[in-house]
Amino acid sequence: MEQKIRVLVGKPGLDGHDRGALVIAQALRDEGMEVVYTGLRQTPAQIVNAAIQEDVDCIGLSCLSGAHNELFPEVIRLLRERQAEDILVIAGGVIPQEDIPFLEAQGIAKIFTPGTSTKETAEFIRSHIKRKPLAFLEPPKKIAHIGIAVKSLEAVLPFYKKVGLPLLGTEVVESEQVRVAFLGIGDSRLELLEPLHPDSPIAKFLEKRGEGIHHVALAVDNLEERLAQLKASGISLINEEPKDGAHQARIAFLHPKAANGVLFELCQYPASEEARP
Repeated sequence: MEQKIRVLVGKPGLDGHDRGALVIAQALRDEGMEVVYTGLRQTPAQIVNAAIQEDVDCIGLSCLSGAHNELFPEVIRLLRERQAEDILVIAGGVIPQEDIPFLEAQGIAKIFTPGTSTKETAEFIRSHIKRKPLAFLEPPKKIAHIGIAVKSLEAVLPFYKKVGLPLLGTEVVESEQVRVAFLGIGDSRLELLEPLHPDSPIAKFLEKRGEGIHHVALAVDNLEERLAQLKASGISLINEEPKDGAHQARIAFLHPKAANGVLFELCQYPASEEARP
């Protein structure tokens, strides 16, 4: 699996229309690329800053104002100044044929004139950007726990005691506004989640769906790297950065739309916690 190509579509100068740029942006998304559109009337510096911040592979410039001979080379100059000249730069718009050699000499990889198919543009980008395969990461170690939303821990714990599942402890997780109880089962756990506040995520889940299974948590290593890889491969994330969870774990949630409605949590535990039953 390779990372998705990321493209920034920018309109430098004083253009007041962006329909063409929006069409290109949507066409590249349809081709499987991730597209950032910076909007109208952007300066070259704003475009370059956004490209570096968004870690894009390609910048697509569009200009209808006639200022392309000044604006496009300035983007190239700023990329070189920021040591980001490895970003591919292409351009389109109302560009006279006589200006194309000059722009290409300045570092614009390709000028796409009006009438060029969007598929041709996408193929050019693909052929000039070689993405490295995603680094191999070990599969998740196990199901760390299954989260179950409940209205009251005290009301449900007697059932689990009768079933024979030992209570391992309770804990307040402020980041999620919940009080949790952990029940042991083999080398995994059940995690009962009681909301602390009416506006907490668990309270909203209970209001919408009632008590029941809330999420499946997977124990993993290299959580930050794994999140970056999942994002690069097109998986929607709720948390792009890890946050604090129960038992000193670092956690992050994947968006349920990525798994057909199932909410998955990734948990990275300290070594001392992983050794616990």
